[in-house]
Amino acid sequence: MAHHNVGPFRVEGTAERIRTAAGAGILIVLGEPVLSGLARWADPEILHKAVSIWAGMTVRFLDMRVEVEGLQHVEPGQTYVVAPLHEGFADPLLLTRLPLRLRYLVRDELFDWAHLGRFLRTSGQIEVATAPTARGLHQLLGGSREALDRGESLVVFPQGSILGVEVAFTRGAFVLADRLSCPLLPVVVTGTHRVWEHPYSPALRYGQPVSMRVLPPVPADEALASMREVESQMKTIALSNTFAPVRHFDPERDGYWDGYTYEIDRRFPEVAALVESHRAKG
Repeated sequence: MAHHNVGPFRVEGTAERIRTAAGAGILIVLGEPVLSGLARWADPEILHKAVSIWAGMTVRFLDMRVEVEGLQHVEPGQTYVVAPLHEGFADPLLLTRLPLRLRYLVRDELFDWAHLGRFLRTSGQIEVATAPTARGLHQLLGGSREALDRGESLVVFPQGSILGVEVAFTRGAFVLADRLSCPLLPVVVTGTHRVWEHPYSPALRYGQPVSMRVLPPVPADEALASMREVESQMKTIALSNTFAPVRHFDPERDGYWDGYTYEIDRRFPEVAALVESHRAKG
């Protein structure tokens, strides 16, 4: 099994390089074993608090300028299928601001990362196979139900990628909400792609504005039927220029990612045409 390291990060200037190396050493190289150890032995509530503290330290280290709205829509004691827009690896730093204990559905390839993967495994995050099977989907559904029974909310990124706002939603989060009779909580996240541009570049940036707006929950029995309406609402907010800038997918700049399954939202016809033309040639 291949192992990958987070980074190397690229920053401008000697002082920033020293700062970044020190921060990565403390927050990742030393921080991950502590969090993984807590995941093995500590009460889940203690782990949740520790992860929130770690995320807060990371946000302060990166000087992220965080704007959060809509937390009043989160009902105390309620579990949700949390469906955020997906921009980058800094997204979970914002999601820890939700007053919820979170369990993530994560692509299987990330479990191969050296530090991140170890924490994902020890903390019991739910693995999503790149090539799903009937057995794997059954296990995913069972693991998701167990998490909800423990009082945890599920985080499912409906775009399934960090390509950009143009990528269409898939049904996964909405199907889970329906199957598990759990309300869906839409969350608009923008600006996090500027913090760390992986996999497009190793650039790490300090002082970036990032935004999160929590929308009213969607009842479980309405989730599937309202999927496109929810997607439209979330993306309209993300593109409204009232929050941190959203990430846009430019396949001629970013590549076409032929090894990944994704579709382009039909509200972005120029990008859809580029992808369709490329695939027709392939």
